[in-house]
Amino acid sequence: MLNRTFNGNKTNTWPAFVDLFSNLVIILIFLLIVFVFLWTTTSVFNKRTGVQTISELKQINAEQNEKIRQMTADEEEAKRLLILARAGLESAQADLESKDLSIVDLIGAYEKRVNELQAQDEETQAQIVELRAQLDAALVAKQQLADLERQRSELQEKMSAEMAAQSAEYMAELKKLNAALDAAEESAREQQVKYVEMSNRLNKALADKVAELNEMKQYQSEFYRAIKTALGNTRGIESDGDRFIVSSDILFSTGSYKLSAEGKNQLRLISNVIKEFEEKIPSNIDWIIRIDGHTDKTPVIPGTRAYRNNMQLSMLRATAVMNELVRDGVSERRLLPTGFGDLHPVELGTDPASMQKNRRIELQLTNK
Repeated sequence: MLNRTFNGNKTNTWPAFVDLFSNLVIILIFLLIVFVFLWTTTSVFNKRTGVQTISELKQINAEQNEKIRQMTADEEEAKRLLILARAGLESAQADLESKDLSIVDLIGAYEKRVNELQAQDEETQAQIVELRAQLDAALVAKQQLADLERQRSELQEKMSAEMAAQSAEYMAELKKLNAALDAAEESAREQQVKYVEMSNRLNKALADKVAELNEMKQYQSEFYRAIKTALGNTRGIESDGDRFIVSSDILFSTGSYKLSAEGKNQLRLISNVIKEFEEKIPSNIDWIIRIDGHTDKTPVIPGTRAYRNNMQLSMLRATAVMNELVRDGVSERRLLPTGFGDLHPVELGTDPASMQKNRRIELQLTNK
C-alpha cells in the first residue's frame, strides 16, 4: 500500500507485495515437485497402469517443466517490471513531495485567506449588527414619526373642531357684547342727559348752598355776638371762629355729667339767644346748633357705673346740655348733641391749665 503524507516525511516506495509474490512462486514450485513425486511413486507401484502412468508422468513432467520455465520467465519479467515500477514510484514520490510542498503552501495560503475572510466576516457581521441596530432604530423612529404625524393630524382635527366651536361661541358672545354695548351706549346717552340735568340741579343747589352759607355766616356772626353780649365777660366762655366754647368746669363737676346751678343759669341765657334766632333766621335756611362734648385725657376711674370711657362721658354731657336747652324752650329739632371724648384736644400739654381747656362744650351754628 502506498502511504502519502503532507508533513514533509519520505514515503517507502518499494511495495511489499513484490517480495511476497516471489516467495509464493517458490512455494508453488516446491509443491508441484512434491505432488509430481508422490503421484509418480504411486503410479509406478500400480501394476496395471504403470507403463501408461510413466508415460503420462513424463508428459506431465514436460508440461510442468515448461510451466516452470514459463513461470520463471514470468518471474523475471515481473521483477523487471517491478524494478521499473519502483523507479517510477520513486520519481512519482519525488514529484509528489514537491507537490506536497506546493499543497502545504496552498493550504497555508488557504488558511491565511480563510482567516482573512473570517476576520472580514466578523467585521462584516459587526457591521451587519450595527446596521441592523441602526435599521431597527430607524424603524422605531419611523414608527414614532408616524405616531407623531397621526397625533398631529388628530390634534389639528380636534383644534379645528374646537376652534370652530369657539368661533361660533365667540360670535354669539360678540353679538351679546354688541347688543350690550348698544344698550350701554343708549344708557350712557340717557345717563348723559340725566347727568346734565343733575349737574344743573347740583350747580343750582351748590349756588343756593353757597348763598345759604354766606347768609349763614352772617347769622353766625350775629349769633356769637348775641351770646357774648348775653353772657358778658363770664370766665370760661369764649368764641373761636365759627364755634362758641363753654368750659365744662362751669357746667359740670369733675367726672359728672349733671349740670351745676351755675351751668344751668349760663345755658338759660344761651337758650334765650337761640330762641330769638329761631324767629330771626328765615325758614328757607335749614340750620342746627351742634353741641360737641370734649374731655381731657384723664382716664375714667375703673368701676364707674354710669359710663366706661371719656367718649361716653362727653356724649352724656352734650346730651345734658341739649336737654337743658329744650327745657328752656329751644326747639329740639334745632339741636344735635355729639361726643368726641379726648380725641380733639385744643392743648397738647398735661398741665392743669391745658387739661382744663380740653374739658369743654362747643356750640356751633351751622346748616344741616
